[in-house]
Amino acid sequence: MPASYAYLGPEGTFTEVALRTLPETATRELIPYVSVQSALDAVRAGEAEAAFVPIENSVEGGITTTLDELVAGEPLMIYREVLLSITFALLVRPGTKLSDIKTVSAHPAAQPQVRNWLKKHLPDAHWESAASNADAARLVQEGQYDAAFAGEFAAARYGLEALETGIHDAENAQTRFVLVGRPARPAAPTGADKTSVVLWQRDDHPGGLRDLLGEFATRGINLMLLQSRPTGAGIGNYCFCVDAEGHISDRRVAEALMGLKRICLQVRYLGSYPRADMEPGDVRPPRPGTSDDEFVAAADWVARCQDGRF
Repeated sequence: MPASYAYLGPEGTFTEVALRTLPETATRELIPYVSVQSALDAVRAGEAEAAFVPIENSVEGGITTTLDELVAGEPLMIYREVLLSITFALLVRPGTKLSDIKTVSAHPAAQPQVRNWLKKHLPDAHWESAASNADAARLVQEGQYDAAFAGEFAAARYGLEALETGIHDAENAQTRFVLVGRPARPAAPTGADKTSVVLWQRDDHPGGLRDLLGEFATRGINLMLLQSRPTGAGIGNYCFCVDAEGHISDRRVAEALMGLKRICLQVRYLGSYPRADMEPGDVRPPRPGTSDDEFVAAADWVARCQDGRF
């Protein structure tokens, strides 16, 4: 496998900035790809060791392009996550004034994060989506659009100026990125972990979603992401992308996954990996009755009952 990481490019994206926070990138070739799909396909094809892509932001939730790519196709697995605080700059060609701007561009995920600013300062500007924020900057450089919302750091890369900086509608906005590779044994638990899965219901029935969530709730597992995505099999057919606290080696998580495997049409395991928002010492203890020791004790009690030793 080549010692390279694919990422959503071109150069100058927030994705690249987040990727470079990983220490191992010092020994990897970083290769930009034009889309999330092409970056993940590079991993599936063996052209890259892993791909680094955005998966969630704190304003709009899950990034559907990435979720859909992980739901479909040859299975992949999440190994790491990175959180990056996001603020935008309005990048323009030198000499451009605010009154000159008739068209603006950025990645679709950026629009909800600058919508109010755009309405206030450029209410008549026409929005055009780009493959990435850095690609929008490139298109501004080429003269296709008047301005781009991107990281201020991208200005020098594309010969642009930051006409406005610190643009964001929501304070403390963050984007979550994940390092995705081919399936393998998950890393050892750290004590502050997250497990991601995709769930398909066996059939549509009243309380179906409650049944899925009940497998987590009865074992004291908190959920951090729950997002439905269409399966493509017709209106009303959905699967559910779930991020849950804990590691697959935790007894409560393993038993929840076993329960889901029994009642779901399909379960796709996307990995157990360290959380980026919490250190092991900050994790609250399991709810009473859901620790590994209590699961072991309960299993021992059942065994003793079966042996007539209760």
